[in-house]
Amino acid sequence: MLTSDLGAQARVQRRTLLILALATILGGLGVGASLSAGALLIADITGNPALSGLGSTMNAVGAAIAGMPLAKLAAQRGRRIALTTGNLIAVGGAALVITAAALHFGPLLFLGLAVLGIAVAVQLQSRFAAADLALPERRGRDLSMVVWSITIGAVTGPNLVGPGERLGDAAGLPGLAGIFIITIAAQFAAACVVWFGLRPDPLFESRRLVRVAEKAAGPQTSAAGAPDQSVSRIPQYLAISVIALAHAVMVGLMAMTPLHLTHHGGSIELVGFTISLHIAGMYALSPVFGYLSGRFGAIPVVLAGFVVLGLAAVGTFVGGDNVVIIQTALVLLGLGWSMATVAGATLLTDLTPLAHRPKRQGQSDTAMNAAGALFGAASGVLFDAGGFPVLSVVAGALILAGIAVAGRLALLARG
Repeated sequence: MLTSDLGAQARVQRRTLLILALATILGGLGVGASLSAGALLIADITGNPALSGLGSTMNAVGAAIAGMPLAKLAAQRGRRIALTTGNLIAVGGAALVITAAALHFGPLLFLGLAVLGIAVAVQLQSRFAAADLALPERRGRDLSMVVWSITIGAVTGPNLVGPGERLGDAAGLPGLAGIFIITIAAQFAAACVVWFGLRPDPLFESRRLVRVAEKAAGPQTSAAGAPDQSVSRIPQYLAISVIALAHAVMVGLMAMTPLHLTHHGGSIELVGFTISLHIAGMYALSPVFGYLSGRFGAIPVVLAGFVVLGLAAVGTFVGGDNVVIIQTALVLLGLGWSMATVAGATLLTDLTPLAHRPKRQGQSDTAMNAAGALFGAASGVLFDAGGFPVLSVVAGALILAGIAVAGRLALLARG
């Protein structure tokens, strides 16, 4: 590719990253706020606090269902259309939640939370959009910058519950429904940022650049949109598997942490602080792991991520009532997840021909959220059977499976 083409690509990529980061911050703000209020709203409407955990489960189910359709839409119409559509559907989900709260109708509330889960699918697709125009050696870093942007919404969102309640009271709605007004505003703002700012579309622009390069190389090369039949799909599916396994471990152990802490006399404030530490571990160092993926390769970072997840599982197994050990384990859980998912997404992009990337990326997002929802739901049963030790043993088995899959990828990469 000509130097001038590389310079233009770099300029477009910088703008793309800025737009995606801003939209992710806005969208994440709405997601972080609504997840915190959703659990409380479920308990209030159903009168059964035991059902409050279904809020995050419904959110994950919605994200899993939306993964493939959003990816298909991106492949056909571009990232801009897909991301904007997802944000606007999430607006509808928040509106359903508000209606359910006003009517005090539980089934509609669960449906609204599931539809709102598409906002998570949008965040996941945004990280892949950041890799469309990235140079191969910078994919991990660029992708991780969008992941890092989630931190702001994830940390700030839960603190909007109070202002949201006041907004709901002022609007004549149940207090907890007010925060979903903020969610509507945040998701709509994210849609506007993407719609007006994501030009040129990074996926379409990457295809155009490939066509230009192939034309310059001569007619013997394949068309940019043509499938590359010589590339095996097995490594791609293995990369999807490591992402899904890492996410399942993270969700399962995180979901039961509040219950474990409160069973050992921990306060609500302690639970909140511990989860905040975990969230910081998930996102704060993602640019570092993106850089390491580019510097040393994605597979070593994935393997290191599963080792760190293993240390987290050891911590939850032996932690008991030792708060410091549990908090350290939750930080390690976030770090291991970040390493495996950032490097895994980079690896999947590297392994997949351009024509197939949206499809594989959608499959990855669906598998990731489905695995999280399944193990998240199972974690309650496992925890009830034997507390954190039993849950940690099962998580350990998933971690060993992840190491085995990553090891298989390493062997395939060697030839």
